[in-house]
Amino acid sequence: MCDVCCPSRPYAKAINVEEEIVLTTAEQRVLRTFRRFLMTPGQMLCFYGPNLKQNLTTLERLTDRDFLVKEKFQGGYSLTLEGYAAMNSCD
Repeated sequence: MCDVCCPSRPYAKAINVEEEIVLTTAEQRVLRTFRRFLMTPGQMLCFYGPNLKQNLTTLERLTDRDFLVKEKFQGGYSLTLEGYAAMNSCD
């Protein structure tokens, strides 16, 4: 994806990989879920049922921090480039 064809998508933005990313335990848990499914920026992962309910606040916080994009599909979220970098920084 790029700014030319997808200017409204946050994952199209370049990031500074030198910045240290500080994540809460809950944020790391959610990002590990994306890593478990080998997600890359722009791919949608759907959370549902108890998993969605348990992680909803964290998903919203990661969206506010521009690590995730909330998709129109219920429970669907996609990684941004910054979120992808944060996911890869999780132990």
